[in-house]
Amino acid sequence: MNLSSLKPAEGSKQSDNFRRGRGHGSGNGKTAGKGHKGQKARSGAPRPGFEGGQMPLYRRIPKRGFTCINSKEIIGVNVSALERFDNGSEVTVDLLVKEGVVKNPKDGVKILGNGELTKKLTVKANAFSAGAIAKIEANGGKAEVI
Repeated sequence: MNLSSLKPAEGSKQSDNFRRGRGHGSGNGKTAGKGHKGQKARSGAPRPGFEGGQMPLYRRIPKRGFTCINSKEIIGVNVSALERFDNGSEVTVDLLVKEGVVKNPKDGVKILGNGELTKKLTVKANAFSAGAIAKIEANGGKAEVI
């Protein structure tokens, strides 16, 4: 061990954890990082976003509609896109991503019934439409909800 290689333990250094305005020796005394005079140097400085009495941006922009925070974004994949897989193979969400059918599965993948399917496949996805299940099972395949 060398004195030149000493360093504090991992996570022990805090970035913004020093006391302001405790004298020149602290390196942050006198004005405590607020500069000299002016509104921002005093207590009770305006809140973030305050524009001096002008109508602030967050109130000027129109607000419309409603966004449900619990909504899920489901990616739809038509059965015609499953035609690229080999007969008798098991198609999962991971395989769809690997093959490039789905870029980002987000909250889930739903198989939709648009197009034709001529192969027997075992498809495992988050959801299926009634038409998709009918087309998959018409060829002897299985539609499994994961």
